[in-house]
Amino acid sequence: MTQPTSDPATLRRVVGASIIGTTIEWYDFFLYGTAAALVFNKLFFPAEDPLVGTMLAFATYALGFVARPLGGVVFGHFGDRIGRKRLLMLSLVMMGAATVLIGCLPTYGQVGLLAPGLLILLRLVQGFAVGGEWGGAVLIVAEHGDAARRGFWASWPQAGVALGSLMASGVLALMSGLQSEADFLAWGWRVPFLISAVLIGVGWWIRTTVEESPAFKAVAQEQAAIEKAPALEAIRRRPKELLIGAGLKFAENISYYVVTVFSITYVTTKLGLPRATALNAILVASAIHCVLIPSFGALSDWIGRRPVYAFGAFGMMLWAFAFFRLLDTADPAMIALACVGALFFHGAMYGPQAAFLAEMFPTRIRYSGASLSYQVTSIFAGSLAPLIAAALLAAYGSGTPIAIYVAGAALLTGTAALAARETRGKSFEEIDAEA
Repeated sequence: MTQPTSDPATLRRVVGASIIGTTIEWYDFFLYGTAAALVFNKLFFPAEDPLVGTMLAFATYALGFVARPLGGVVFGHFGDRIGRKRLLMLSLVMMGAATVLIGCLPTYGQVGLLAPGLLILLRLVQGFAVGGEWGGAVLIVAEHGDAARRGFWASWPQAGVALGSLMASGVLALMSGLQSEADFLAWGWRVPFLISAVLIGVGWWIRTTVEESPAFKAVAQEQAAIEKAPALEAIRRRPKELLIGAGLKFAENISYYVVTVFSITYVTTKLGLPRATALNAILVASAIHCVLIPSFGALSDWIGRRPVYAFGAFGMMLWAFAFFRLLDTADPAMIALACVGALFFHGAMYGPQAAFLAEMFPTRIRYSGASLSYQVTSIFAGSLAPLIAAALLAAYGSGTPIAIYVAGAALLTGTAALAARETRGKSFEEIDAEA
């Protein structure tokens, strides 16, 4: 079965639409994490101990990750049966609606326990939506492109994740910098959430221009190739790939949320520095991260997915200790360097990740398989990372135990990268034939 690729103009349009849509959705998702470290602990989970309030806020943050695998299974099921595009449109609307509603919520001081209850519900909707977003966004690009440059093209939606983080941190930093503490907590924090209404409209308009992927259309022409339960088929036929994919995701997920979310708490609570110091460091690192991701994706097309990914994992294992040593200097320049170094090694994992996971599964179960590998890990990795880091800080009062935690995860991920099969340069037609 021949699976044609798109012409360059169509591919560029697909990449552009995918990265814009992905940026908007992950802006919504990351906005919650940044706000959890700065706002929600005070407005929705007030406690005498600020660190306890922060841990409660991070617990609701973690619930978004718990919902992600369910979103991955549901969206993966229908994405493998009716196509990638329609599911991408649905995830965009769900995410946007939940984010705007968070910006409208009353606080604990206004309605009591109803406030955190509603916050938790909307966070679950966010997690469900983003659980379906990633697989569709990277696959619609990967399946439009050619095998020789798949690592580069598929890394652009990944860069959209970094851009979403950059936007979330940037907008909150702007509002925080322009307002007093009282005004920011009273209403300023709501503005970034409400802005999402405009962004979702833009994302919807752009994604309507995207065509369904050629690989899926080729499979859909043969009705017998459409699986009735693609997620179950992925579990039954590709258990090794699912486990390796989960291992690849483990340290990448943990390290990212320790750097971009927990470090804000570390800098403001333990070091007693202004929140702008942490936000500005993450802004600088995220901007560089956006360039690093496609660069490492392109490098994986040249030398392979495995060596690039392993370099990122083992590099993160060592940098975790330098990261907290640099934070402890309380020097804004050193804090920025800590974040830049961490996201450098993270980019080496995240750049080739989309192509690596997509190439592990045949077209008929690719959305489900890639989503399961990517999202199930989030329950045990990114969801708990800020919470575990906060608990370790509360128990030991230093960053060293947190560095050990990150390094252990990186060792596991580096081992998974070395255990994986090299898939660079394989066409999806070849992968389908092998299956």
